[in-house]
Amino acid sequence: MPHRKGSAPVFAALGDETRLRLIYHLCNCGPLSITGLTTGSRVTRQAITKHLRVMERAGLVRSSRRGRESVWQLEHRRLEYARRHLELISRSWDDALGRLRNLVEHD
Repeated sequence: MPHRKGSAPVFAALGDETRLRLIYHLCNCGPLSITGLTTGSRVTRQAITKHLRVMERAGLVRSSRRGRESVWQLEHRRLEYARRHLELISRSWDDALGRLRNLVEHD
């Protein structure tokens, strides 16, 4: 099972609709500046920056400088960590439901 210590910040960061949209946007478009992330959005640059900082603290994104702008990109390893963690939770639920089904059907 993936180490649980770092799970809460990751899932807390992913638990916001705006941040999920940012993840989706970065997945589909690759690294983007704040301008690229706010284009077509009603969310302000300042709000987007705050959301990116939350995701950065959780290890989901990182920024680098290109000229005068920061360019944000996903940390794919951290997203893979979250996916594996959810997969293990799903398997645990499937196992528990299977045991319950066996108990009910055999009693």
